[in-house]
Amino acid sequence: MHARCGRALVIGLALAVLAAPRAWAGPPTDQLSERIDQVLKVLGDQELKAPAKAAERRETLRRLAFEVFDFEELAKRCLARHWEARTPAERSESVQLLADLIERSYVGRMDAYSGERVVFLGDTIDGELAVVKTRIVSKQSTELPVDYRMFRRGDRWRVYDVTIEGVSLVANYRSQFDRILQRSSFQQLVNQVKEKR
Repeated sequence: MHARCGRALVIGLALAVLAAPRAWAGPPTDQLSERIDQVLKVLGDQELKAPAKAAERRETLRRLAFEVFDFEELAKRCLARHWEARTPAERSESVQLLADLIERSYVGRMDAYSGERVVFLGDTIDGELAVVKTRIVSKQSTELPVDYRMFRRGDRWRVYDVTIEGVSLVANYRSQFDRILQRSSFQQLVNQVKEKR
């Protein structure tokens, strides 16, 4: 994924709402902003910034990422037509590999946060799906649109895709995975994802 998009995803996961009140927000926005608030607290915790606490800090951020993302839905959408052909063990491995890939690619770089803020613009809900629209605003007032696509399981809304300036995380991975699976095997895909990881 493009470096600017990667940074935007990091920031989007790492920030709380600093702009308007949340009275207009629906449950998807409320739940997402609560999780981002928790991430921000971890990033701002001076005690967890100590080198001796690096593993604890990373594990806390990983746990929060698992609360934000629906990695099973993400894996299904990234593998698309290839998902049905996977065995239960392969599906489970796909979910874990994507979780690890996102954690290492993005959660591990959350120290990139440098005072940007996220403005939540509201959400649209269509049955079990929702889109939460946000805008990341830099200190120089540059704005970057970031949309979170969410899926409801029970009373929880969780992210399965992030679109940054029109570039979808799922579409990006789906395209890469499809190219590999058309000319090679699932095991080769696993090996390449592990290399990226």
